[in-house]
Amino acid sequence: MATKHSHKPNFGKKIDGCPRCDELKAGAEPISWNGPRNERERTGGYPASREITSHFAPNSPHARGECGPVCTFGDW
Repeated sequence: MATKHSHKPNFGKKIDGCPRCDELKAGAEPISWNGPRNERERTGGYPASREITSHFAPNSPHARGECGPVCTFGDW
């Protein structure tokens, strides 16, 4: 696992004194995420009406807050 940045996100700008930025300046590989990035990549298509209805139904994972601070279900 790579060293963590010591600052807030800054859209690729490297900050002097940050251990991770120093690693990147020295040629370290950036983090790469190889898994599916969205629902379409995960399932091979857009979510069906029943999946959308099921996700947003009462007592669903969305209603229980299991999506996290921002729901990204169905993003594409």
